[in-house]
Amino acid sequence: QVQLVESGGGLVQAGGSLRLSCAVSGSIFSFNVMAWYRQAPGAQRDMVATITGGGRTNYADSVKGRFTISRDNAKNTVDLQMNSMKPEDTAVYYCYTLAKQRAGGPTYQYWGQGTQVTVSS
Repeated sequence: QVQLVESGGGLVQAGGSLRLSCAVSGSIFSFNVMAWYRQAPGAQRDMVATITGGGRTNYADSVKGRFTISRDNAKNTVDLQMNSMKPEDTAVYYCYTLAKQRAGGPTYQYWGQGTQVTVSS
């Protein structure tokens, strides 16, 4: 049983920084990808950053140079460091993973419940 729980959301002033953490529980054999998504009120849920099992990263154009995604296998967490934050970064942020629980087993998608991030101008 795999569960993803986000933490670290809150209120921050424009130009400030915030670090989100996603704790992954349950047995995981391999991660195809781990990612952060965000959804503002009335908007679609968009990809913010991804990191593959091999460590390759990808970022949305709107956050390049400001956000950094990282993975800590020892702690079973994936983090999102957000710097130089802007009001348009305000959204609910969701942790996501595509993973296998056993060798040769099926690949499943998992979502966290989300954490609110608000950036004041």
